[in-house]
Amino acid sequence: MLTHVEFISTAFPPYETEFEQVNPGRFGKRLAEFVATGLREQGEPVEELRCEDWGWVVPIAHEDFELWIGVGNFEESTNQFLCFIEPHSEQVRRWFKKVSTVERIDLLRSRFDAVLGSHEGIRDVKWSTHDEIVRPAI
Repeated sequence: MLTHVEFISTAFPPYETEFEQVNPGRFGKRLAEFVATGLREQGEPVEELRCEDWGWVVPIAHEDFELWIGVGNFEESTNQFLCFIEPHSEQVRRWFKKVSTVERIDLLRSRFDAVLGSHEGIRDVKWSTHDEIVRPAI
């Protein structure tokens, strides 16, 4: 499944105080806010953003499994971003059964892609699978 997206943009610089919330050199709160607003406009039940050491989480309320988008810059870059949908697998385990994620993640990816496409300052958008990011072809 296509769950990871890379792109280039100068439209989402870090806030001055952001480095107090995430690791030095990491940021993405402006982008996370943009994504959250855009997804809400498309009917996604976006919850309150939260920071992690690597960037920002855009949580999506979902009853069947935990669903969220990670947002952050590439290390040592001020204009390259990587975002990813979690879970990135086609199934998750919940209690004693497997739950398919495909339909819900495909819908979220489609909406997320539309949000990215709505901003003229975002370019070179490239979607990939988790494995393509973690284990790139040599």
